[in-house]
Amino acid sequence: MDGQVRATQRLEAGAVAIAALVAVVTLYPDWWWVPFAAFLAFDLSMVGYARSTAAGATTYNAVHNYAFAALAALAALILEPVSGDLSTTAGVLACAWAFHVGVDRALGYGLKLPDSFMSTHLGQIGGKAERP
Repeated sequence: MDGQVRATQRLEAGAVAIAALVAVVTLYPDWWWVPFAAFLAFDLSMVGYARSTAAGATTYNAVHNYAFAALAALAALILEPVSGDLSTTAGVLACAWAFHVGVDRALGYGLKLPDSFMSTHLGQIGGKAERP
């Protein structure tokens, strides 16, 4: 992947992480701490690596994407008229999830490729940065 494209994707992910924090502090101020407390919980998805790199990539990628954070945010909107508590839970989960994925991607931990834990869609973890 081109160095400029990688840098752009990492900056974009950092912006998502910041937006998720701003959202949780603004919309759910009593729950600002949840994205930090739950941060490592999303990495339990690495359990698939105990079986194989392909299984690990599948379980990791299933959790480390923005789709489920977006679905949780949608659930928060849908649940608001029905149950404020369920809506808050879904909204805080959405913020925590987007924060985790955004931070991971900003740090260069992209979606995993099945050949190795170190291979991601953003390039090799810990590899030399390409010059644009």
